[in-house]
Amino acid sequence: MRVRYSSWLLAAGFAAAAGIASAQPPANESPQQNVRESEQYEQLLCTNPGFRARRIAKECGPLQGSSLYDGCVASFNCNRQPNGAGWRQAPPSEQISR
Repeated sequence: MRVRYSSWLLAAGFAAAAGIASAQPPANESPQQNVRESEQYEQLLCTNPGFRARRIAKECGPLQGSSLYDGCVASFNCNRQPNGAGWRQAPPSEQISR
């Protein structure tokens, strides 16, 4: 019985590691590719209601009933427009001082 339990734990560990590895972007992905893929994701999010609903359910579903849920759903708002010339820049708290 102990061997079966150990095998199950080992298999679960490999499955978890595989899931973590697949969630990370490829090491050879350029910043330009990342931006292009982000733009494609946002276009799909804003033009495909079914995709948008699935993403909201996946990302915001666990927050239902909490004060964070409405903010999470609002983050999927496609009507917001970027403003200012540097809207893609990191906020000052995350910029590197030189």
